[in-house]
Amino acid sequence: MSINSQSDIAANLQIGPTDRGMVRIYVEGENIDLPLDFDPEEAEEIAEELLAAAEAARSMDGPARPGKGVRKPRR
Repeated sequence: MSINSQSDIAANLQIGPTDRGMVRIYVEGENIDLPLDFDPEEAEEIAEELLAAAEAARSMDGPARPGKGVRKPRR
């Protein structure tokens, strides 16, 4: 499987701080229970990569996507 491979796998994603000062990305799905812990600096790098990927995806010409060009408010 690669970045461009589609999948029918569904999973829940939770992100938050741990009681040990780490940032946890927790992936839960059928037959998977995956906690990934990162120090705050690594988490910031991941956030920057996510933002860069989102920007690149927005700029791609492709099939029309619902809500394209509409930014969701930050939580």
